[in-house]
Amino acid sequence: MENPRQEDAAESPEAAIDTNDTHDKARGPRLREIPLRLMVPNTITVLAICAGLSGIRLAFENRFELAVAMVLFAAFLDGIDGRVARLLKATSSFGVQMDSLADIINFGVAPALVLYVFMLDQARSVGWIAALIYAIAVGLRLARFNVMAERPVKAAWQSEYFVGVPAPAGAMLVLLPVYIGLLGLAPGRIFALIASVYTVLIAFLLVSRLPVWSGKSENRVRRDLVLPAILVVVLYVATLMTYTWETMAVTAVAYLISLPFGARSWQRKYGDWPAGQGGDGLPGDSD
Repeated sequence: MENPRQEDAAESPEAAIDTNDTHDKARGPRLREIPLRLMVPNTITVLAICAGLSGIRLAFENRFELAVAMVLFAAFLDGIDGRVARLLKATSSFGVQMDSLADIINFGVAPALVLYVFMLDQARSVGWIAALIYAIAVGLRLARFNVMAERPVKAAWQSEYFVGVPAPAGAMLVLLPVYIGLLGLAPGRIFALIASVYTVLIAFLLVSRLPVWSGKSENRVRRDLVLPAILVVVLYVATLMTYTWETMAVTAVAYLISLPFGARSWQRKYGDWPAGQGGDGLPGDSD
């Protein structure tokens, strides 16, 4: 009588090869197997993380101007990595996940810590709670965005509006007290308490259902407006380089002022903002 174990042993080499091949594929591709064009956008994302973390270090060293500049530079890098990926046709699931993790650091943790070291620490526990609330709000905002992006059904307004203030804009807004402080206003305890309330307000705007104009729908500029648009961009960049903190403060205030107008524009186009239709994966969603 033939031994079953001998039969299994005879078949084991091929089975072992298949098993090893499956195990190897489950671990993902080797570095040498990844095309260079796929590595470029991910490298930009890593550089953005380095810039955000460097901003935190500079804040602890009381080099606040460089700290804010590094956070803003991280936001710039984060804004171009996706475009570079689409330009090179190098989008991937790995890149999407990497970008989300970078966003939490660059738009959540880094601005919160820079603001806390610069000013909120003078409000003691109140300032730290405000910084925590903001960082958590950024995480919730990004999770909602990822959930909405994965849904197969898209509403017409999603190409024109965000649900709540986007994380990059939130980082720019929450640093407004730092811009004002760098302009010469001494950060005292009263100012720190006001900044704490302001930080919580920005956190609320991030996770709110407020329709915020995204600017993505206008892909073309009329010919007669091309030259004026270029001049406006040049003027803005020139003032940003010359009067950095004044320009950033005006930009943040102008963005806040524009929010009610964006919501009003949405209401005129699509009617009232329906309850439970924010698409954020929170209780009240239609799913």
